[in-house]
Amino acid sequence: MADSPMTPAPATDAVRHHDPAVRGFASDNYAGVHPEILAALAVANGGHQVAYGEDDYTAHLQGVFRKHFGDRAEAFPVFNGTGANVVALQALLPRWGAVIAAQSAHINVDECGAPEKIAGIKLLTVPTPDGKLTPELIDQQAWGWGDEHRAQPLAVSITQSTELGTLYTADEIKAICDHAHQHGMLVHVDGSRLANAAASLGLPLRAFTTDAGVDVLSFGGTKNGLLMGEAVVVLNPERVRDIKFLRKMSMQLASKMRFVSVQFEALLAGDLWLRNASHANAMARRLEAAVRGIDGVTVVRPVQANAVFALLPREVSERLQKQYRFYFWDEHTGEVRWMAAFDTTEADIDAFAAAIAEEMARS
Repeated sequence: MADSPMTPAPATDAVRHHDPAVRGFASDNYAGVHPEILAALAVANGGHQVAYGEDDYTAHLQGVFRKHFGDRAEAFPVFNGTGANVVALQALLPRWGAVIAAQSAHINVDECGAPEKIAGIKLLTVPTPDGKLTPELIDQQAWGWGDEHRAQPLAVSITQSTELGTLYTADEIKAICDHAHQHGMLVHVDGSRLANAAASLGLPLRAFTTDAGVDVLSFGGTKNGLLMGEAVVVLNPERVRDIKFLRKMSMQLASKMRFVSVQFEALLAGDLWLRNASHANAMARRLEAAVRGIDGVTVVRPVQANAVFALLPREVSERLQKQYRFYFWDEHTGEVRWMAAFDTTEADIDAFAAAIAEEMARS
């Protein structure tokens, strides 16, 4: 009898092409995979499982998500955040529907027009001072129903935590949902950092999603320790349609879905999601405290999750970027964004803060 190709495991030919000691503050996507997630992937490996989501891991995952979001929640794993948003928004709207969102929203600024180009959805954006919508701001675009010349505002999309690192309270999200529903609109939450929001608010995930009236959300995993994978989570199944077909049509149906699903089980079945997010938030607060004592550095936004936004001389930022990767958030003003991740250490923060202080002293 021929040996199984899985036994014995051959030596790998893979070569490490990076220095694992190098740290960056550009994005929590820069972080690697949490060891507990890697272990879960190994558990799911081996043998055969039915493809395209009919596997045992994806079936079990439904109960894991319902523990956090209620008995009616249904999770649809996908590859990435843009895909999750595109699938979720399509499921809320007819072809003539439009989505009201903050001007700074990821779906408007950072998805290469995918909601409009791929999903065919018009975005109606509103400038906000802090990345957050309110019922009053929504009303700037919530009009024209029945006017055949205008894309119909039929959904609202908010981000938690926002692109500016700010948080909605549970009451603020409920007020948005109540207002939207009164106008016949549905509510989507882009939750790529939903775990960071829950950790900062000290609330269970359902408190500011299901219980607040959210209809569908994009739940993030990659930024919180997964190798890859997000999930569209349907909270109001009566108002959300055709997710299975939309996921396939949007090229977000994984054939070996067990490897996405088992990661979410490892993340959500226990408290790994909360540990990872709480740690990232704490590292951002540590960085904020460190740089507030450096003359010439101004923290310009509240640090409520795992992001720090700051102003400092452009030439200092450019010198620092040769040591640590981070982004200019606003090229005009020179505002920068520094992100902490689940694997950011206190030593990482202290070394980065020391480098900032040293470069500022040279300025």
